[in-house]
Amino acid sequence: MARLIFITGGVVSSLGKGLASAALGALLQARGYRVRLRKLDPYLNVDPGTMSPFQHGEVYVTDDGAETDLDLGHYERFTGVPSAQSDNITSGRIYSRVIEKERRGEYLGRTVQVIPHVTDMIKEFVLSGADDVDFLLCEIGGTVGDIEGLPFFEAIRQLGNELGHASTCFVHLTLVPYIETAGELKTKPTQHSVKELRGIGIQPDILVCRSRYPIPDDERRKIALFCNVSPERVIPGLDLSTIYEAPIRFHEQGFDTQVLAVFGIADAPPPDLSQWKWVVDRVKNPEGEVKIAVVGKYMQVKDSYKSLSEALAHGGLANNVHVIMEWIDSEIFERDDAAAFLENVDGILVPGGFGERGTEGKIAAVKFAREHNVPFFGICYGLHMAVIEAARDLAGLEGAGTTEVGSPRHPVIGLMTEWTKGNQLELRDRGSDLGGTMRLGAYPAILSPGSRVAEIYGTTEVSERHRHRYEVNVGYVRQLGEQGLIVSGWSPDRRLPEIMEIPDHPWFIGVQFHPELKSRPFDPHPLFASFIAAAVHQSRLM
Repeated sequence: MARLIFITGGVVSSLGKGLASAALGALLQARGYRVRLRKLDPYLNVDPGTMSPFQHGEVYVTDDGAETDLDLGHYERFTGVPSAQSDNITSGRIYSRVIEKERRGEYLGRTVQVIPHVTDMIKEFVLSGADDVDFLLCEIGGTVGDIEGLPFFEAIRQLGNELGHASTCFVHLTLVPYIETAGELKTKPTQHSVKELRGIGIQPDILVCRSRYPIPDDERRKIALFCNVSPERVIPGLDLSTIYEAPIRFHEQGFDTQVLAVFGIADAPPPDLSQWKWVVDRVKNPEGEVKIAVVGKYMQVKDSYKSLSEALAHGGLANNVHVIMEWIDSEIFERDDAAAFLENVDGILVPGGFGERGTEGKIAAVKFAREHNVPFFGICYGLHMAVIEAARDLAGLEGAGTTEVGSPRHPVIGLMTEWTKGNQLELRDRGSDLGGTMRLGAYPAILSPGSRVAEIYGTTEVSERHRHRYEVNVGYVRQLGEQGLIVSGWSPDRRLPEIMEIPDHPWFIGVQFHPELKSRPFDPHPLFASFIAAAVHQSRLM
Protein backbone atom coordinates (compact mmCIF):
# COMPACT_ATOMS: atom_id res chain seq x y z
CA MET A 1 0.00 0.00 0.00
CA ALA A 2 1.13 3.57 -0.70
CA ARG A 3 2.58 5.80 1.97
CA LEU A 4 0.20 8.71 2.58
CA ILE A 5 1.27 12.37 2.75
CA PHE A 6 -1.37 14.86 3.92
CA ILE A 7 -0.84 18.56 3.11
CA THR A 8 -2.84 21.02 5.19
CA GLY A 9 -2.82 24.81 5.42
CA GLY A 10 -3.19 27.46 8.07
CA VAL A 11 -3.29 31.21 8.78
CA VAL A 12 -4.72 32.28 5.39
CA SER A 13 -5.82 30.67 2.16
CA SER A 14 -4.03 30.90 -1.21
CA LEU A 15 -0.60 30.25 0.26
CA GLY A 16 0.24 27.67 -2.39
CA LYS A 17 -0.66 24.28 -0.95
CA GLY A 18 -1.38 23.04 -4.45
CA LEU A 19 2.01 24.12 -5.77
CA ALA A 20 3.81 22.75 -2.71
CA SER A 21 2.02 19.42 -3.16
CA ALA A 22 2.82 19.35 -6.87
CA ALA A 23 6.49 20.22 -6.26
CA LEU A 24 6.84 17.53 -3.60
CA GLY A 25 5.22 15.01 -5.92
CA ALA A 26 7.67 16.01 -8.66
CA LEU A 27 10.63 15.60 -6.28
CA LEU A 28 9.56 12.12 -5.19
CA GLN A 29 8.98 11.23 -8.83
CA ALA A 30 12.46 12.55 -9.70
CA ARG A 31 13.84 10.04 -7.17
CA GLY A 32 12.17 7.20 -9.05
CA TYR A 33 8.98 6.78 -7.01
CA ARG A 34 5.45 6.43 -8.41
CA VAL A 35 3.17 9.18 -7.13
CA ARG A 36 -0.48 10.23 -7.25
CA LEU A 37 -1.98 13.48 -5.99
CA ARG A 38 -5.49 14.16 -4.70
CA LYS A 39 -7.47 17.18 -3.53
CA LEU A 40 -10.08 17.10 -0.74
CA ASP A 41 -12.32 20.18 -0.98
CA PRO A 42 -14.60 21.01 1.99
CA TYR A 43 -17.20 23.11 0.14
CA LEU A 44 -20.73 21.73 -0.34
CA ASN A 45 -20.82 22.07 -4.13
CA VAL A 46 -20.71 18.63 -5.74
CA ASP A 47 -17.87 19.94 -7.91
CA PRO A 48 -16.70 23.38 -9.12
CA GLY A 49 -18.54 22.98 -12.43
CA THR A 50 -21.27 25.52 -11.63
CA MET A 51 -19.09 27.91 -9.62
CA SER A 52 -18.17 31.36 -10.91
CA PRO A 53 -14.57 31.75 -12.12
CA PHE A 54 -14.48 34.93 -10.01
CA GLN A 55 -14.99 32.77 -6.90
CA HIS A 56 -13.10 29.63 -7.73
CA GLY A 57 -10.81 30.23 -10.68
CA GLU A 58 -10.78 27.83 -13.61
CA VAL A 59 -12.45 24.44 -13.71
CA TYR A 60 -9.87 21.82 -14.61
CA VAL A 61 -11.26 18.92 -16.67
CA THR A 62 -9.77 15.43 -16.63
CA ASP A 63 -9.74 12.83 -19.41
CA ASP A 64 -12.61 10.94 -17.79
CA GLY A 65 -14.79 14.07 -17.72
CA ALA A 66 -14.51 15.27 -14.13
CA GLU A 67 -14.86 18.99 -13.42
CA THR A 68 -12.26 19.55 -10.72
CA ASP A 69 -10.26 22.07 -8.73
CA LEU A 70 -7.54 23.99 -10.55
CA ASP A 71 -4.88 22.45 -8.29
CA LEU A 72 -5.23 19.23 -10.28
CA GLY A 73 -3.78 21.19 -13.18
CA HIS A 74 -0.69 21.90 -11.08
CA TYR A 75 -0.46 18.21 -10.22
CA GLU A 76 -0.55 17.17 -13.87
CA ARG A 77 1.83 19.86 -15.09
CA PHE A 78 4.45 19.02 -12.44
CA THR A 79 4.25 15.21 -12.52
CA GLY A 80 2.71 14.36 -15.89
CA VAL A 81 0.42 11.87 -14.11
CA PRO A 82 -3.12 12.16 -15.57
CA SER A 83 -5.69 13.03 -12.92
CA ALA A 84 -9.09 11.36 -12.75
CA GLN A 85 -12.50 11.87 -11.18
CA SER A 86 -11.28 9.89 -8.17
CA ASP A 87 -8.62 12.53 -7.47
CA ASN A 88 -10.95 15.34 -6.38
CA ILE A 89 -13.68 14.97 -3.79
CA THR A 90 -15.88 17.59 -2.15
CA SER A 91 -18.12 17.66 0.91
CA GLY A 92 -21.02 17.82 -1.54
CA ARG A 93 -20.10 14.50 -3.12
CA ILE A 94 -19.35 12.90 0.25
CA TYR A 95 -22.68 13.92 1.79
CA SER A 96 -24.57 12.97 -1.39
CA ARG A 97 -23.15 9.45 -1.25
CA VAL A 98 -23.87 9.09 2.46
CA ILE A 99 -27.48 10.20 1.97
CA GLU A 100 -27.91 7.86 -1.02
CA LYS A 101 -26.72 4.92 1.11
CA GLU A 102 -29.06 5.94 3.92
CA ARG A 103 -32.02 6.10 1.53
CA ARG A 104 -31.21 2.60 0.27
CA GLY A 105 -31.14 1.30 3.84
CA GLU A 106 -27.48 0.34 3.70
CA TYR A 107 -26.85 1.63 7.22
CA LEU A 108 -29.32 -0.94 8.57
CA GLY A 109 -31.37 1.51 10.60
CA ARG A 110 -28.44 3.13 12.39
CA THR A 111 -28.37 6.86 13.13
CA VAL A 112 -26.25 8.40 10.35
CA GLN A 113 -23.61 10.76 11.76
CA VAL A 114 -20.53 12.71 10.72
CA ILE A 115 -18.48 10.25 12.77
CA PRO A 116 -18.22 7.50 11.65
CA HIS A 117 -20.28 7.59 8.44
CA VAL A 118 -19.01 10.78 6.78
CA THR A 119 -15.42 10.26 7.92
CA ASP A 120 -15.52 6.61 6.78
CA MET A 121 -16.64 7.76 3.33
CA ILE A 122 -13.76 10.25 3.19
CA LYS A 123 -11.28 7.54 4.23
CA GLU A 124 -12.68 5.19 1.61
CA PHE A 125 -12.11 7.84 -1.04
CA VAL A 126 -8.56 8.60 0.15
CA LEU A 127 -7.51 4.95 0.13
CA SER A 128 -9.04 3.99 -3.23
CA GLY A 129 -6.30 3.03 -5.68
CA ALA A 130 -3.59 3.48 -3.04
CA ASP A 131 -2.00 0.14 -3.97
CA ASP A 132 -0.92 1.39 -7.39
CA VAL A 133 1.69 3.96 -6.29
CA ASP A 134 4.51 4.42 -3.80
CA PHE A 135 3.29 7.76 -2.42
CA LEU A 136 -0.24 9.19 -2.34
CA LEU A 137 -0.31 12.93 -1.64
CA CYS A 138 -3.62 14.38 -0.39
CA GLU A 139 -4.11 18.13 -0.18
CA ILE A 140 -6.91 19.33 2.11
CA GLY A 141 -8.49 22.53 0.85
CA GLY A 142 -9.15 25.57 3.03
CA THR A 143 -7.38 26.29 6.30
CA VAL A 144 -7.29 24.57 9.66
CA GLY A 145 -10.10 25.89 11.85
CA ASP A 146 -12.64 26.19 9.03
CA ILE A 147 -15.83 24.56 10.29
CA GLU A 148 -16.59 22.89 6.96
CA GLY A 149 -13.16 21.23 6.92
CA LEU A 150 -13.46 19.50 10.28
CA PRO A 151 -14.73 16.14 8.91
CA PHE A 152 -11.74 15.97 6.56
CA PHE A 153 -9.25 16.75 9.32
CA GLU A 154 -10.92 14.15 11.53
CA ALA A 155 -10.75 11.58 8.74
CA ILE A 156 -7.02 12.06 8.13
CA ARG A 157 -6.41 12.04 11.90
CA GLN A 158 -8.10 8.65 12.05
CA LEU A 159 -6.03 7.39 9.12
CA GLY A 160 -2.87 8.50 10.91
CA ASN A 161 -3.84 6.38 13.91
CA GLU A 162 -5.05 3.40 11.91
CA LEU A 163 -2.13 3.16 9.50
CA GLY A 164 0.60 4.18 11.93
CA HIS A 165 3.38 6.71 11.76
CA ALA A 166 5.43 4.57 9.37
CA SER A 167 2.75 4.97 6.71
CA THR A 168 1.60 8.59 7.12
CA CYS A 169 3.20 12.02 7.08
CA PHE A 170 1.53 15.35 7.90
CA VAL A 171 2.83 18.50 6.19
CA HIS A 172 1.41 21.84 7.34
CA LEU A 173 1.77 25.01 5.26
CA THR A 174 1.69 28.32 7.12
CA LEU A 175 2.52 32.00 6.68
CA VAL A 176 5.42 33.86 8.28
CA PRO A 177 4.51 37.51 7.57
CA TYR A 178 6.92 40.43 7.54
CA ILE A 179 5.67 43.43 9.52
CA GLU A 180 7.04 46.55 7.85
CA THR A 181 6.62 48.85 10.86
CA ALA A 182 8.44 46.43 13.15
CA GLY A 183 11.00 45.44 10.53
CA GLU A 184 10.82 41.75 11.39
CA LEU A 185 9.25 38.42 10.55
CA LYS A 186 6.52 37.16 12.88
CA THR A 187 6.23 33.50 13.84
CA LYS A 188 3.13 33.81 16.04
CA PRO A 189 0.61 33.05 13.21
CA THR A 190 2.44 29.78 12.55
CA GLN A 191 2.45 28.91 16.25
CA HIS A 192 -1.30 29.50 16.53
CA SER A 193 -2.02 27.54 13.34
CA VAL A 194 -0.10 24.52 14.61
CA LYS A 195 -1.81 24.85 17.99
CA GLU A 196 -5.17 24.71 16.19
CA LEU A 197 -4.08 21.64 14.25
CA ARG A 198 -2.81 19.86 17.36
CA GLY A 199 -6.07 20.73 19.09
CA ILE A 200 -7.91 18.43 16.69
CA GLY A 201 -5.39 15.65 17.19
CA ILE A 202 -2.86 16.15 14.37
CA GLN A 203 0.80 16.82 15.10
CA PRO A 204 2.50 18.00 11.89
CA ASP A 205 5.72 16.24 10.97
CA ILE A 206 6.95 19.01 8.67
CA LEU A 207 6.18 22.72 8.42
CA VAL A 208 6.46 24.64 5.17
CA CYS A 209 6.64 28.32 6.06
CA ARG A 210 5.70 30.69 3.27
CA SER A 211 7.55 33.97 3.44
CA ARG A 212 8.51 36.86 1.24
CA TYR A 213 11.89 37.09 2.95
CA PRO A 214 14.47 34.48 4.06
CA ILE A 215 13.73 33.02 7.50
CA PRO A 216 16.80 33.27 9.79
CA ASP A 217 17.98 30.14 11.59
CA ASP A 218 17.00 31.64 14.95
CA GLU A 219 13.42 32.06 13.77
CA ARG A 220 13.34 28.52 12.40
CA ARG A 221 14.53 27.19 15.76
CA LYS A 222 11.86 29.26 17.50
CA ILE A 223 9.15 27.86 15.26
CA ALA A 224 10.47 24.33 15.82
CA LEU A 225 10.52 24.79 19.60
CA PHE A 226 6.95 26.06 19.86
CA CYS A 227 5.51 23.69 17.25
CA ASN A 228 7.18 20.47 18.48
CA VAL A 229 9.18 19.68 15.35
CA SER A 230 12.92 19.54 14.70
CA PRO A 231 14.51 22.68 13.13
CA GLU A 232 15.49 20.85 9.94
CA ARG A 233 11.81 20.10 9.38
CA VAL A 234 10.91 23.78 9.26
CA ILE A 235 11.13 24.31 5.51
CA PRO A 236 11.17 27.89 4.14
CA GLY A 237 8.89 28.41 1.16
CA LEU A 238 10.09 31.68 -0.34
CA ASP A 239 8.57 33.65 -3.21
CA LEU A 240 10.03 32.61 -6.59
CA SER A 241 10.31 34.23 -10.00
CA THR A 242 8.77 31.14 -11.60
CA ILE A 243 6.71 28.34 -10.08
CA TYR A 244 8.84 25.80 -11.94
CA GLU A 245 11.74 26.69 -9.67
CA ALA A 246 9.86 25.24 -6.67
CA PRO A 247 11.16 21.64 -6.93
CA ILE A 248 14.75 22.88 -7.06
CA ARG A 249 14.45 25.26 -4.11
CA PHE A 250 12.42 22.84 -1.98
CA HIS A 251 15.07 20.17 -2.53
CA GLU A 252 17.79 22.61 -1.49
CA GLN A 253 15.84 23.23 1.72
CA GLY A 254 15.56 19.48 2.35
CA PHE A 255 11.79 19.16 1.89
CA ASP A 256 11.79 15.80 0.09
CA THR A 257 14.66 14.49 2.23
CA GLN A 258 12.76 15.20 5.44
CA VAL A 259 9.53 13.66 4.09
CA LEU A 260 11.43 10.46 3.30
CA ALA A 261 13.02 10.58 6.77
CA VAL A 262 9.54 10.62 8.34
CA PHE A 263 8.98 7.24 6.67
CA GLY A 264 12.42 6.00 7.71
CA ILE A 265 13.80 6.07 4.16
CA ALA A 266 17.45 7.08 4.14
CA ASP A 267 18.77 5.29 1.04
CA ALA A 268 16.64 6.87 -1.70
CA PRO A 269 18.53 7.88 -4.86
CA PRO A 270 19.04 11.64 -5.31
CA PRO A 271 16.46 13.37 -7.51
CA ASP A 272 17.26 14.04 -11.15
CA LEU A 273 16.41 17.74 -11.45
CA SER A 274 18.00 18.33 -14.86
CA GLN A 275 14.70 18.93 -16.65
CA TRP A 276 13.60 21.44 -14.00
CA LYS A 277 16.91 23.28 -14.31
CA TRP A 278 16.44 23.37 -18.09
CA VAL A 279 12.97 24.90 -17.71
CA VAL A 280 14.13 27.50 -15.18
CA ASP A 281 17.09 28.47 -17.38
CA ARG A 282 14.77 28.99 -20.36
CA VAL A 283 12.34 31.03 -18.27
CA LYS A 284 15.09 33.28 -16.93
CA ASN A 285 17.19 33.57 -20.09
CA PRO A 286 14.90 33.82 -23.13
CA GLU A 287 16.19 34.93 -26.50
CA GLY A 288 13.32 37.33 -27.08
CA GLU A 289 9.73 38.12 -26.23
CA VAL A 290 6.29 38.25 -27.81
CA LYS A 291 3.11 39.98 -26.70
CA ILE A 292 -0.14 38.02 -26.75
CA ALA A 293 -3.50 39.71 -26.18
CA VAL A 294 -5.87 37.45 -24.24
CA VAL A 295 -9.35 38.86 -24.86
CA GLY A 296 -11.83 37.44 -22.36
CA LYS A 297 -14.35 38.24 -19.65
CA TYR A 298 -12.81 37.02 -16.38
CA MET A 299 -9.81 39.31 -16.35
CA GLN A 300 -10.08 40.34 -12.69
CA VAL A 301 -9.09 36.87 -11.47
CA LYS A 302 -6.13 35.46 -13.41
CA ASP A 303 -6.73 31.99 -11.91
CA SER A 304 -9.80 31.91 -14.17
CA TYR A 305 -7.36 31.14 -16.99
CA LYS A 306 -4.59 29.41 -15.04
CA SER A 307 -4.01 26.50 -17.43
CA LEU A 308 -4.20 28.89 -20.36
CA SER A 309 -1.51 31.21 -19.02
CA GLU A 310 0.73 28.22 -18.26
CA ALA A 311 0.19 26.76 -21.73
CA LEU A 312 1.15 30.09 -23.31
CA ALA A 313 4.30 30.10 -21.16
CA HIS A 314 5.03 26.54 -22.31
CA GLY A 315 4.69 27.73 -25.90
CA GLY A 316 7.30 30.33 -25.04
CA LEU A 317 9.59 27.62 -23.66
CA ALA A 318 9.28 25.69 -26.93
CA ASN A 319 10.41 28.81 -28.84
CA ASN A 320 12.83 30.13 -26.20
CA VAL A 321 10.96 33.41 -25.81
CA HIS A 322 9.22 35.15 -22.95
CA VAL A 323 5.48 35.49 -23.49
CA ILE A 324 3.99 38.77 -22.29
CA MET A 325 0.27 38.29 -21.72
CA GLU A 326 -1.88 41.36 -22.20
CA TRP A 327 -5.16 40.60 -20.39
CA ILE A 328 -7.95 42.62 -22.01
CA ASP A 329 -11.60 42.68 -20.96
CA SER A 330 -13.57 42.16 -24.16
CA GLU A 331 -16.23 44.67 -23.09
CA ILE A 332 -13.72 47.44 -23.83
CA PHE A 333 -14.09 46.74 -27.57
CA GLU A 334 -17.83 47.34 -27.34
CA ARG A 335 -17.04 50.97 -26.47
CA ASP A 336 -13.65 51.64 -28.09
CA ASP A 337 -11.89 50.76 -31.33
CA ALA A 338 -10.07 47.41 -31.05
CA ALA A 339 -7.13 48.76 -33.04
CA ALA A 340 -6.15 51.06 -30.16
CA PHE A 341 -5.49 47.99 -27.99
CA LEU A 342 -4.41 45.36 -30.50
CA GLU A 343 -2.23 47.08 -33.10
CA ASN A 344 1.01 46.36 -31.20
CA VAL A 345 0.41 42.73 -30.20
CA ASP A 346 1.98 39.71 -31.89
CA GLY A 347 -0.96 37.36 -31.41
CA ILE A 348 -4.58 37.36 -30.24
CA LEU A 349 -6.21 34.60 -28.21
CA VAL A 350 -9.91 34.44 -27.34
CA PRO A 351 -10.43 31.80 -24.62
CA GLY A 352 -13.45 29.87 -23.39
CA GLY A 353 -16.33 31.41 -21.46
CA PHE A 354 -20.07 31.42 -20.99
CA GLY A 355 -22.88 33.92 -21.40
CA GLU A 356 -23.63 37.08 -23.35
CA ARG A 357 -21.43 39.66 -21.61
CA GLY A 358 -18.48 40.72 -23.75
CA THR A 359 -19.36 38.63 -26.81
CA GLU A 360 -19.44 41.52 -29.29
CA GLY A 361 -16.05 42.64 -28.02
CA LYS A 362 -14.61 39.19 -28.65
CA ILE A 363 -16.05 39.22 -32.16
CA ALA A 364 -14.36 42.60 -32.74
CA ALA A 365 -11.04 41.09 -31.63
CA VAL A 366 -11.49 38.19 -34.07
CA LYS A 367 -12.24 40.60 -36.89
CA PHE A 368 -9.12 42.63 -36.15
CA ALA A 369 -6.96 39.49 -36.18
CA ARG A 370 -8.44 38.24 -39.45
CA GLU A 371 -8.28 41.56 -41.30
CA HIS A 372 -4.80 42.54 -40.06
CA ASN A 373 -3.21 39.08 -40.50
CA VAL A 374 -2.40 38.80 -36.79
CA PRO A 375 -2.03 35.18 -35.52
CA PHE A 376 -5.34 34.18 -33.94
CA PHE A 377 -6.18 31.30 -31.60
CA GLY A 378 -9.81 30.72 -30.59
CA ILE A 379 -10.52 28.19 -27.84
CA CYS A 380 -14.05 26.80 -27.36
CA TYR A 381 -16.12 30.00 -27.06
CA GLY A 382 -13.32 31.68 -29.00
CA LEU A 383 -14.04 29.34 -31.93
CA HIS A 384 -17.72 30.27 -31.70
CA MET A 385 -16.87 33.96 -31.90
CA ALA A 386 -14.70 33.32 -34.97
CA VAL A 387 -17.55 31.46 -36.67
CA ILE A 388 -20.02 34.26 -35.92
CA GLU A 389 -17.58 36.88 -37.23
CA ALA A 390 -17.00 34.94 -40.46
CA ALA A 391 -20.72 34.32 -40.91
CA ARG A 392 -21.53 38.01 -40.57
CA ASP A 393 -18.60 39.65 -42.31
CA LEU A 394 -17.56 37.07 -44.92
CA ALA A 395 -20.70 35.05 -45.68
CA GLY A 396 -23.03 38.04 -45.33
CA LEU A 397 -25.36 36.25 -42.91
CA GLU A 398 -26.87 39.24 -41.15
CA GLY A 399 -27.98 38.43 -37.61
CA ALA A 400 -25.73 35.38 -37.28
CA GLY A 401 -25.13 34.40 -33.68
CA THR A 402 -25.36 31.73 -31.00
CA THR A 403 -28.48 30.35 -29.35
CA GLU A 404 -26.58 30.50 -26.08
CA VAL A 405 -27.40 34.21 -25.82
CA GLY A 406 -30.67 34.57 -27.74
CA SER A 407 -32.58 33.51 -30.84
CA PRO A 408 -30.43 34.69 -33.76
CA ARG A 409 -31.71 34.80 -37.32
CA HIS A 410 -28.84 32.53 -38.38
CA PRO A 411 -27.95 30.18 -35.47
CA VAL A 412 -24.44 29.29 -36.60
CA ILE A 413 -23.81 28.08 -33.04
CA GLY A 414 -26.45 25.92 -31.38
CA LEU A 415 -27.18 23.77 -28.34
CA MET A 416 -25.66 20.33 -28.63
CA THR A 417 -28.51 17.93 -27.78
CA GLU A 418 -26.78 14.60 -28.35
CA TRP A 419 -23.35 13.14 -28.90
CA THR A 420 -21.59 9.81 -28.58
CA LYS A 421 -19.17 8.97 -25.79
CA GLY A 422 -17.67 5.53 -26.18
CA ASN A 423 -20.62 3.26 -26.93
CA GLN A 424 -23.23 5.48 -25.25
CA LEU A 425 -25.46 8.20 -26.66
CA GLU A 426 -25.53 11.25 -24.37
CA LEU A 427 -28.69 13.39 -24.49
CA ARG A 428 -29.23 16.94 -23.17
CA ASP A 429 -31.80 19.70 -23.43
CA ARG A 430 -32.30 23.21 -22.03
CA GLY A 431 -33.93 21.75 -18.93
CA SER A 432 -30.94 19.61 -17.97
CA ASP A 433 -28.98 20.35 -14.82
CA LEU A 434 -26.06 22.69 -15.37
CA GLY A 435 -23.53 20.68 -13.37
CA GLY A 436 -21.79 17.78 -15.12
CA THR A 437 -24.05 17.86 -18.21
CA MET A 438 -21.71 19.30 -20.82
CA ARG A 439 -19.59 17.36 -23.29
CA LEU A 440 -16.84 16.71 -20.79
CA GLY A 441 -13.49 14.98 -20.96
CA ALA A 442 -11.42 13.43 -23.74
CA TYR A 443 -12.92 12.89 -27.20
CA PRO A 444 -11.15 11.89 -30.42
CA ALA A 445 -10.93 14.09 -33.50
CA ILE A 446 -9.97 13.24 -37.08
CA LEU A 447 -7.85 15.90 -38.83
CA SER A 448 -7.95 16.60 -42.55
CA PRO A 449 -4.74 15.41 -44.30
CA GLY A 450 -2.72 18.37 -45.53
CA SER A 451 -4.41 20.85 -43.18
CA ARG A 452 -2.40 23.19 -41.01
CA VAL A 453 -3.51 21.45 -37.79
CA ALA A 454 -2.53 18.04 -39.18
CA GLU A 455 0.91 19.48 -39.92
CA ILE A 456 1.13 20.98 -36.42
CA TYR A 457 0.11 17.79 -34.65
CA GLY A 458 2.08 15.54 -37.01
CA THR A 459 -0.88 13.12 -37.16
CA THR A 460 -4.48 12.94 -38.33
CA GLU A 461 -5.93 11.47 -35.12
CA VAL A 462 -5.86 13.29 -31.77
CA SER A 463 -7.66 13.20 -28.42
CA GLU A 464 -8.48 16.42 -26.57
CA ARG A 465 -10.49 17.47 -23.50
CA HIS A 466 -13.82 19.25 -23.87
CA ARG A 467 -16.11 21.35 -21.66
CA HIS A 468 -19.04 22.93 -23.49
CA ARG A 469 -22.74 22.66 -24.39
CA TYR A 470 -22.86 24.47 -27.73
CA GLU A 471 -21.42 23.43 -31.10
CA VAL A 472 -20.85 24.83 -34.57
CA ASN A 473 -24.01 24.28 -36.60
CA VAL A 474 -23.01 21.88 -39.41
CA GLY A 475 -25.75 23.38 -41.57
CA TYR A 476 -23.55 26.44 -42.12
CA VAL A 477 -20.21 24.66 -42.64
CA ARG A 478 -20.40 24.72 -46.44
CA GLN A 479 -21.14 28.47 -46.62
CA LEU A 480 -18.34 29.25 -44.19
CA GLY A 481 -15.93 27.02 -46.10
CA GLU A 482 -16.69 28.85 -49.34
CA GLN A 483 -15.58 32.04 -47.60
CA GLY A 484 -12.30 30.54 -46.37
CA LEU A 485 -13.12 29.30 -42.85
CA ILE A 486 -12.92 25.52 -43.27
CA VAL A 487 -13.41 22.58 -40.92
CA SER A 488 -10.06 20.81 -40.59
CA GLY A 489 -10.98 18.53 -37.70
CA TRP A 490 -14.15 16.47 -37.19
CA SER A 491 -15.56 14.09 -34.61
CA PRO A 492 -15.15 10.51 -35.89
CA ASP A 493 -18.82 10.41 -37.02
CA ARG A 494 -18.36 13.76 -38.86
CA ARG A 495 -21.31 15.27 -37.00
CA LEU A 496 -19.37 17.77 -34.88
CA PRO A 497 -16.73 20.23 -36.14
CA GLU A 498 -13.75 20.13 -33.77
CA ILE A 499 -11.26 22.47 -35.49
CA MET A 500 -11.65 25.27 -38.03
CA GLU A 501 -8.94 27.28 -39.77
CA ILE A 502 -8.31 29.86 -42.49
CA PRO A 503 -5.58 28.32 -44.68
CA ASP A 504 -4.49 31.55 -46.39
CA HIS A 505 -4.11 33.46 -43.11
CA PRO A 506 -0.67 33.53 -41.39
CA TRP A 507 -2.15 31.57 -38.44
CA PHE A 508 -5.89 31.42 -37.76
CA ILE A 509 -7.18 28.39 -35.86
CA GLY A 510 -10.21 27.82 -33.66
CA VAL A 511 -10.77 24.65 -31.63
CA GLN A 512 -13.86 23.33 -29.84
CA PHE A 513 -11.78 21.72 -27.06
CA HIS A 514 -9.36 23.01 -24.42
CA PRO A 515 -5.79 22.16 -25.48
CA GLU A 516 -4.35 24.13 -22.55
CA LEU A 517 -5.40 21.31 -20.22
CA LYS A 518 -2.86 18.94 -21.76
CA SER A 519 0.15 21.25 -21.99
CA ARG A 520 3.22 20.54 -19.83
CA PRO A 521 6.44 22.53 -19.31
CA PHE A 522 8.50 19.63 -20.69
CA ASP A 523 5.95 18.81 -23.38
CA PRO A 524 4.27 22.02 -24.62
CA HIS A 525 1.03 21.46 -26.48
CA PRO A 526 1.77 21.57 -30.24
CA LEU A 527 -0.96 24.15 -30.92
CA PHE A 528 0.48 26.56 -28.35
CA ALA A 529 4.04 25.95 -29.54
CA SER A 530 2.96 26.68 -33.13
CA PHE A 531 0.88 29.72 -32.13
CA ILE A 532 3.82 31.30 -30.29
CA ALA A 533 6.11 30.46 -33.22
CA ALA A 534 3.72 32.38 -35.48
CA ALA A 535 3.72 35.26 -32.97
CA VAL A 536 7.53 35.29 -33.03
CA HIS A 537 7.41 35.59 -36.82
CA GLN A 538 4.80 38.34 -36.52
CA SER A 539 6.99 40.29 -34.08
CA ARG A 540 9.82 40.31 -36.62
CA LEU A 541 7.50 41.79 -39.24
CA MET A 542 6.41 44.70 -37.04
